[in-house]
Amino acid sequence: MSADLFIGLMSGTSLDGVDAVLARAEADGRLRVLAHEHQGFSSHLHDELLALNKASDNELQRSALAANAVARAYAQACRALLMSQRLGPNEIRALGAHGQTVRHRPGEFDGTGFTVQLLNAALLAELSGISVVHDFRSRDVAAGGQGAPLVPAFHRAVLGDSTRDLAVLNVGGISNISLLWADGRSSGFDCGPGNCLMDGWIQRHQGQAYDHGGQWAAQGTVLQNLLSALLREPFFHLAPPRSTGRDLFDLEWLGTHLALHAPHAAPVDVQATLLELSARAIAHSLMQFASGDWVRLLVCGGGAFNTQLMQRLQALLPRVQVEATDAQGLPPMQVEGAAFAWLAMRHVRHLSGNLPAATGATGPRILGSYTPA
Repeated sequence: MSADLFIGLMSGTSLDGVDAVLARAEADGRLRVLAHEHQGFSSHLHDELLALNKASDNELQRSALAANAVARAYAQACRALLMSQRLGPNEIRALGAHGQTVRHRPGEFDGTGFTVQLLNAALLAELSGISVVHDFRSRDVAAGGQGAPLVPAFHRAVLGDSTRDLAVLNVGGISNISLLWADGRSSGFDCGPGNCLMDGWIQRHQGQAYDHGGQWAAQGTVLQNLLSALLREPFFHLAPPRSTGRDLFDLEWLGTHLALHAPHAAPVDVQATLLELSARAIAHSLMQFASGDWVRLLVCGGGAFNTQLMQRLQALLPRVQVEATDAQGLPPMQVEGAAFAWLAMRHVRHLSGNLPAATGATGPRILGSYTPA
């Protein structure tokens, strides 16, 4: 077994599948990405995971079976990654496996709340032959935190710049931002919907999984009354620490606003409005809640490939250079997988993985649970 090879497995709120990243831990505690593999979810698993974001019939059984399916999808991506690098399971120290978030309600109901990432870690350990670090968010929630975002500490480790303030934006289903000040301070929080509403809307009206390059949105006109109503959502005005998910931002939420403010809107205009909503939520978050001399915004996740969204961010943030994380040597679709390889490394070395300034936890915590091979 290698002491320095880790795999990160991530499936985010975009529900587009699994990103598997192989990384080597360097002597200075940083990670160097060696390889990346992406495998999509089956349409059945995608639809079931999406449905489980809301209360439904027979949830316990369906969630357990979905957790098994996620484990199998993770194991398949892991096998493909190992085969591409001609490595065996015994050469990997551990897998950092995020699981699929279906509920995220920190601090609610009983003062502690909960966060649920579906994954049968024991099954993944059996199928992969590799020890699994999983359930990263629960410990931070137990310590009074939001359990999200978890990536700011990783972003500091691999993308931080000691000469200037830098922000890193992940646009998956939900968007989140990491604030990395030149003086070493770090923080971060969720901004709001990233791709989730745009993806759901184009799937409903065009039968496509996502709006390639934002081309469909670019053909529409922003509906200002609808946009204003959407932006009145209380979440957008909460001060950090804050986090959110599909529990709030889904097509049901959108439908309620459409019925009130744009009942006869053309679908393409709604898509344009949803893209503008994501862009405004991100820009507002950076300007309103993140004091600093921000001259650079590095973007990762699927949203980095939405040309229209990137252009709107640049227009809304004219003094900030908006560019993909490629510019810093880490391709956008590798960032989150690499983050969970890093968190697995931190766990096995008994080091904290959360950033209390971002999550609101009462202090640093070693994140995750360990299931041996």
